[in-house]
Amino acid sequence: MDPLAELGLARARGYAVDVTLDPDTVHPELVLSEDRKRVRCGDTHQDLSDNPERFDTCLCVLGAEGFTGGRCYWEVEVGDKTGWSLGVCRETVSRKGRVTLTPGNGYWAVQRFGGRYEACTSPPTPLPMNIRPSRVGIFLDYEAGEVSFYNVTDRSHLFTFTDTFSGTLHPYLNPVCNTWGKNVAPLIICPVPAQAGGNLSHGQ
Repeated sequence: MDPLAELGLARARGYAVDVTLDPDTVHPELVLSEDRKRVRCGDTHQDLSDNPERFDTCLCVLGAEGFTGGRCYWEVEVGDKTGWSLGVCRETVSRKGRVTLTPGNGYWAVQRFGGRYEACTSPPTPLPMNIRPSRVGIFLDYEAGEVSFYNVTDRSHLFTFTDTFSGTLHPYLNPVCNTWGKNVAPLIICPVPAQAGGNLSHGQ
């Protein structure tokens, strides 16, 4: 284990925030749980209003909480899913049509895709994985311009994006389509063990 990564994760967890999913943004083929903590790919295309906030092509949903400063951290259970992507995005990203996950398009994300783990840079950056993560931690340090990802399962650091942020950022989750019944499990926003809080600034 990397003691620096463990220390970074322990520090990040001190800034845990409560994240819920925004039903106004969810793609019609995704199903949210009643408590808005779980999202999975459904079997049918739901008849949802095509409001401006809703994604119509990308199978994703955003967190209801918008972050405009400070530090914040949350964890997502990915379990044994064969495909997923997670991270943060600008509130101003286009919700209609095809989505390309790169910082230049307002997304800072990592994904499991085709048996590989990648940071969604341009081109993608492969992420070597000693132990497959069943839970991923996301730490946003707004003023430092960093989004860091952790494998909570073995307490290792996966990747850090460095950028300059402006405007509001939201959590981003994509459970990916349920190919041949092998990716049916939901993505789950998990409670983070209570630790000392940090300085948080966020707005809706």
